[in-house]
Amino acid sequence: MEECKNEQLFSLDETMSKNLFTTFQYPWEVLSEIGNYILEIGPTLDREIFEQVDENVWIAKSAKVYPTASITGPCIIDEEAEIRHCAFIRGNAIVGKHAVVGNSTELKNVILFNHVQVPHYNYVGDSILGFYAHMGAGSITSNVKSDKSLVVIKNKIEEIHTNRKKVGAILGDHVEVGCNSVLNPGTVIGKNSNVYPLSSVRGVVPSNSIYKNGNEIVEKR
Repeated sequence: MEECKNEQLFSLDETMSKNLFTTFQYPWEVLSEIGNYILEIGPTLDREIFEQVDENVWIAKSAKVYPTASITGPCIIDEEAEIRHCAFIRGNAIVGKHAVVGNSTELKNVILFNHVQVPHYNYVGDSILGFYAHMGAGSITSNVKSDKSLVVIKNKIEEIHTNRKKVGAILGDHVEVGCNSVLNPGTVIGKNSNVYPLSSVRGVVPSNSIYKNGNEIVEKR
């Protein structure tokens, strides 16, 4: 499933976790290692740029964190990121440069590449969002299947068993997700693709596509 490999989805220079991605072929393989990676690199971060503000929480001095945000480690907030009022970061989270985590947005076991925006009422769990990916207001990742079975990544031809109960969504670079959409467990959206508002998305959406509904995915012109 070539289109789901890390190098096909992401600009790996646009995250401090590049070394973690180069260890694996597929992004869902990274999910179990996020916390350990933060604990490994956190103490090595430049103290001129980062400050350890709590146990296993490192925040860039140039980041803007509003006073009502809740941040639990392990967590790294990179330079110029903005963590807005009532954001809830539950641990195992890397927030990239210039990223926005909005009011009442919840993160858990995630990597947000540089310039990602999850600005309004989003839930992002067990997920990876590529460079400049954006989730519209109210859009969420669903990270557990209703029957609690292990998540399988599927396109029209192949399937890959993740051997994980929790896999949210993988968004490639420059993906745009419309407001109030649900990204079902194991959703993978290729680079430069758009999802219509109010969509329920599952499976693999090719790069450079527009997802209108499950039966209508068209190539961008």
